[in-house]
Amino acid sequence: MKTTIKILLSVAIVILIYLCFMSVLTPIQFEKVRTEREKEVVQSLINLRIAQIEYRDQNGFYASNLDTLLNFVKTGEKRVVLKEGILTEAQLASGLTEKRAADIVKKGNKREIAEAGLEGFRRDTTMVPLLEALYQNRLSSTEIDNLKYIPYSDNVEFEVDVSLDYISANGVIVPLCEMRAPYREFLMDVNRQETLNLIDLQRKLEKFPGIKVGAVNEPNNFAGNWE
Repeated sequence: MKTTIKILLSVAIVILIYLCFMSVLTPIQFEKVRTEREKEVVQSLINLRIAQIEYRDQNGFYASNLDTLLNFVKTGEKRVVLKEGILTEAQLASGLTEKRAADIVKKGNKREIAEAGLEGFRRDTTMVPLLEALYQNRLSSTEIDNLKYIPYSDNVEFEVDVSLDYISANGVIVPLCEMRAPYREFLMDVNRQETLNLIDLQRKLEKFPGIKVGAVNEPNNFAGNWE
């Protein structure tokens, strides 16, 4: 009987030690995975922000639909100025400007170009595919298509809100955009309870329970909540 009790006590102690160990290890493991996943979500939002800014610059407003935005990236072009050579301090002091120098070179008068010291000066405007201009061809067409999905989610798209309702003190309409990835979409499969605890904490702090960039209530320089 005593032997049985000793065995049961030993088993209970082992179980207790294991539970205590796991109660410490589980949050640590969760935070490690959370950090890794957040990095990928943040990078996706950074890439989407780059695309949204270019879309706004070309259209005057942000894209409310990610398919529209990503199709714009895959098929659009950007006007880029190719620059060779720079004006010296002496040339600038003489009153020569970038525009004036470009005009001289454009005329093609070799004597005038030589007299102005512009033999190595060139300013050409060309149209470049957006994939190259925005991402230096780091992303393939397939990777661009997948940008709309929150990493580690079940193909859930980033939440997008846009607005043209904000008017500045000068009476100018300011386009606004906000893109979000809720924690529930990319952390629940890691540890449901830890994710719920994290969401509850963020709500108590009156913060968005996830990763987001931009805002639609007021301008924030399109900043992310990780910055």
